[in-house]
Amino acid sequence: MTSHAFDQAIALKLQSDGSFAGHTSAAYANMVGPFGGISAAQMMNAVLLHPDRLGEPVSLTINFAAALAHGPFTVQARAARTNRSTQHWIIEVLQSGEAVLTGTAFTALRRETWSLDEEAMPQCPPPQETPHGQGPMPMEWVKRYDMRPIAGAMPTVWDGSGDASLTQLWVRDNPPRPLDFASLTALSDVFFPRVFVRRATLVPVGTVTMTVYFHADSAQLQASGSSYLLAQARAQAFRNGYFDHTAQLWNEAGVLLATTQQLVYYKN
Repeated sequence: MTSHAFDQAIALKLQSDGSFAGHTSAAYANMVGPFGGISAAQMMNAVLLHPDRLGEPVSLTINFAAALAHGPFTVQARAARTNRSTQHWIIEVLQSGEAVLTGTAFTALRRETWSLDEEAMPQCPPPQETPHGQGPMPMEWVKRYDMRPIAGAMPTVWDGSGDASLTQLWVRDNPPRPLDFASLTALSDVFFPRVFVRRATLVPVGTVTMTVYFHADSAQLQASGSSYLLAQARAQAFRNGYFDHTAQLWNEAGVLLATTQQLVYYKN
């Protein structure tokens, strides 16, 4: 484990029964509870550290069943099925003996095949020419990222004047840290709620479920180093108390590393 706040936050200790012991991180606190991305990264790390793991992550789905309280937790990860080159995982985060987060993961031994990024990276000014985001925010986790918004930044005036849910920004860990599957998982959740951007109105929100699809292998993540990622997100529908968003993350070379989807609860 390094001294980087991210590595300290996702640190897990293997227990005699095969589970992992972890602890929430004050460095990644959100308005209520921890930043969802760090919780997802902790669950991803349980799979990455598991002695039975086969291959590399291809997908991860996390369901936020209840609020994760500040303090210790237990992660249980087990391979539900292992095939010749693929593996299906079931993951649970427990506090006081009850599940607060549930999830599934899919890992595989990737084969070299014909490949193409159909979703091309948008034309945007480079990160060095893009200013940092607006001033300090109350959420501690925001300080852990260098965010440089291009479009669709968090509103500064809550007057209902929003007209689009699209956000584009350059982002990387702060301080910079080499990219890996755990950090890419957390970076996939750096987007502020789409309802805030679309309406410029503050309403109660909470992520119900999120999925990350990893299109890059470990070599491509290593090649990305600690450089910025271009992250883009937009909603598709707001209806009856729930909205979704779909997002993409490219490295500076234009390689699509991951795509992600979320479903979020909101009050009117």
